[in-house]
Amino acid sequence: MGNAISGRCLCGAVQVRLERFNGQIDACHCGMCRRWSGGPAFAIAAGDDVLITGESHIRSYRSSDWAERAFCAECGTNLYYRLMESGACYLWAGLFDDLPGAILTHEIYIDHKPAWYALANETETLTEAEALERFHQSAST
Repeated sequence: MGNAISGRCLCGAVQVRLERFNGQIDACHCGMCRRWSGGPAFAIAAGDDVLITGESHIRSYRSSDWAERAFCAECGTNLYYRLMESGACYLWAGLFDDLPGAILTHEIYIDHKPAWYALANETETLTEAEALERFHQSAST
């Protein structure tokens, strides 16, 4: 793939552009993501290859020792999750109007997913321990 995609928060104060979208969407079932988004968090791994405008409208919250979550201070739209050590950024998929060829490929914290919902796609699944190991591996490379 490699298509550029652009998105924005609800009010348009914050805009994002990812130059190379690989078509993959990830879902996180951890308690923090579910509490923050009202359900599983659907995200796009952007690494550090994202252009964000409207930074003066962004507020962040250090949700753990290793990550922060950001939102638009004007409209409250959840924007991204960023790993502090590596700077890797995961953009919320809902920011984008169109995600050509997108497919749900990974689910993390599968051992935290409530029994009351299920996603239809066949995906790679990782437990909390497996996801944390992968995050720490990517931070050290």
